[in-house]
Amino acid sequence: MKAIVTVVGKDRVGIIAGVCNALAEQNINVLDIRQTVMQGYFTMMMIVDTAAAELPLAELCARMEEKGKDMGLSIRMQREDIFDAMHRI
Repeated sequence: MKAIVTVVGKDRVGIIAGVCNALAEQNINVLDIRQTVMQGYFTMMMIVDTAAAELPLAELCARMEEKGKDMGLSIRMQREDIFDAMHRI
């Protein structure tokens, strides 16, 4: 299943590496990634594949949110179809 991961926080070295390592530890593959820095704030959106992950999505979401707290970031993960439904105009 595909999921969307969003990351927001103050820019610093190692954000992408930290988030990608946390995903890799859960056997989550990054399919697409876009990031930018706006006036000192880091923003990133990723499309990931959770098919090989051993944990249910709810647990993966909780772990990524906790990783974000540890890194001083906001990290959110949600199913692609739910993300699409929430952002449909």
